[in-house]
Amino acid sequence: MARRPADPLRRWNRLRTAVQFAFAALTNGYAAGFARGTIYKGPTKTICLPGLNCYSCPGALGACPIGAFQAVLADRNHWFAFYVAGFLMLVGACLGRLVCGWLCPFGLLQDLLYRIPLGKKRKTLPWDRWLRFLKYGVLIAFVIVLPLSVLDLVGQGQPWFCKWICPSGTLLGGIPLLALNEELRSVIGWLFTWKLFLLVVIITGSILMFRPFCRYICPLGAIYGLMNPVSLVRMRVSKSRCVGCGACQKACGLDIPVYKEPNSTDCIRCGKCVTVCPYNALKLDVTLKGKRRRGTRQEDADA
Repeated sequence: MARRPADPLRRWNRLRTAVQFAFAALTNGYAAGFARGTIYKGPTKTICLPGLNCYSCPGALGACPIGAFQAVLADRNHWFAFYVAGFLMLVGACLGRLVCGWLCPFGLLQDLLYRIPLGKKRKTLPWDRWLRFLKYGVLIAFVIVLPLSVLDLVGQGQPWFCKWICPSGTLLGGIPLLALNEELRSVIGWLFTWKLFLLVVIITGSILMFRPFCRYICPLGAIYGLMNPVSLVRMRVSKSRCVGCGACQKACGLDIPVYKEPNSTDCIRCGKCVTVCPYNALKLDVTLKGKRRRGTRQEDADA
């Protein structure tokens, strides 16, 4: 069977990029914030957005779930973030890491950087298999353990991931606010220099490799990734059609053998593998676990 032409893949990529831009604009639509160098503080700021969308971004209309989770854990008057945990479980159970591939503003930035025709593009780093576990360490240490355990004199913790690592906060929040507020520039310390250095490293890495931050560091991706195998939106492999040709893995920026691991914890549901499969063996759709969809043969169940 002849392979599909490249046009469907280009159309799919354009659709995904359009959705990414639209969602980023919708959730960061407070234009006055960019003009005045202020942060929106309206009622929607108490609502979590699904992606890594910095609370301190001048245009952000909602809150980042990772930042909100840390803020509650670090507060001496609370011991658990029930709303945020419930939100993450709900979004993860419904969408999994589709959020990363379609709705995260920092994911969009990495996609755009990777398209820059500079340097030799890499699919993996040495020790890639082990480096992929790093994001779980960041989640446990910087998002949960440190905000709960490292306290000041009055028993208050800090949002360690936001303060020490988050490149989205530096790029979308820190830099715009500093550029528009002279008084903030006068108090820049070594911590911002460190985060700026980390941002430059991640941006450079994103030009040379597809989504290194998502792959190795992002704690939000770690949470959603754990939900990938059981989320409602799932990848399906038709066992009767798949011949194991590897076209899906070749197209995958994260180098996932989709025909073997259709619901890998690293998969961001970008859908490229679906469009390039020459045998129409892959589908990205809503699946109810344990129930056969109407018109679906038994041999076409999830691999």
